[in-house]
Amino acid sequence: MKILRLETVNAYVAFDFECPTSAGGTRLAADVTERETELLARAMSYKFAILGVPMGGAKAAIRATSAERGEAIRRYCAEIRPLVEQRRFLTASDLGTTDQDFRTLPAGPEDTLMHSSHSGMALDAYITGLGVVVAAETALGGLAGRTIAVEGFGKIGGATAVEAVRRGARLVAFSTVHGSVERRGGFDVAELLELRAAHQDRVVEHAGAEVRAAAELFDVEADVLVPGARIGVIDEGRAATLRARLVAPAANVPYTRGGLEVLRRRGIVALADFLCNSGATIGYVTPGLRTADQALAAVETRVRDIARACLRERDPFAAACRIAEEYLRTWLPAEQMPESPALA
Repeated sequence: MKILRLETVNAYVAFDFECPTSAGGTRLAADVTERETELLARAMSYKFAILGVPMGGAKAAIRATSAERGEAIRRYCAEIRPLVEQRRFLTASDLGTTDQDFRTLPAGPEDTLMHSSHSGMALDAYITGLGVVVAAETALGGLAGRTIAVEGFGKIGGATAVEAVRRGARLVAFSTVHGSVERRGGFDVAELLELRAAHQDRVVEHAGAEVRAAAELFDVEADVLVPGARIGVIDEGRAATLRARLVAPAANVPYTRGGLEVLRRRGIVALADFLCNSGATIGYVTPGLRTADQALAAVETRVRDIARACLRERDPFAAACRIAEEYLRTWLPAEQMPESPALA
């Protein structure tokens, strides 16, 4: 792992290993840590590998408050611009950033398509949610009549909810930083999107249900739990009380090592984060995509095929890691091979 610290702003880029091109999102938060950034870079390496793409994982972090945000992003983009022009580091939006934040950086044809709109959302966000839903649907054999709980009702969480409901599921709970809400009969997702547009993360306060602590989302009984925020949210304690049948992560690195072991012992299916949330990456790396429909079809096919391969084995998370590592060994020198997948 290599950390490149920027000089003009409190920011850095973590490169999982040395290679001609590395890629990963840019995260902005006042409390983002170096360990978090390194784990996210490792997760990107596994994401590229499970898709058969010879590219290294990276992740950038900008430590800034909301008041510092504009100037911090301006300085960050100016300083990483040479890396982007040389294709040594390619980046996109992540937690705390938007596509518009990087409009001054060089863009390729794939960026134009991924930043277009689909169903009122950025296409890259929509197909990330699509991938989560396809992985869950494949594992359960269908989503009709199933229940889903989503942590983080932001751009990815909203897209996940839209696609899950379109396939017959009910959104019975969701959360933001301001709390969680539950409705066993299911929420009207279209109405929630309108409320989110008006109230952002305070959408939970306008959803017509009792607002509880955000962490109580993990106590909800649901067929599918979608972790969608920060790393390590499913630790041993939370895994021991989880009431979901299946975990399909929208966020990277949701599991701790101990939490994953508890889920295995309890028979709760834990899908690999770097597969479930690979939708946008598929959109960026698949050659020849020209339309949103082509991007959606590519994500549907790739995620379903890989998920089926993983689900043939007793431990689908371990199977996903094996597939990724086998590919890495085809092009990465042995001394640069990751020691392990990204677990918090």
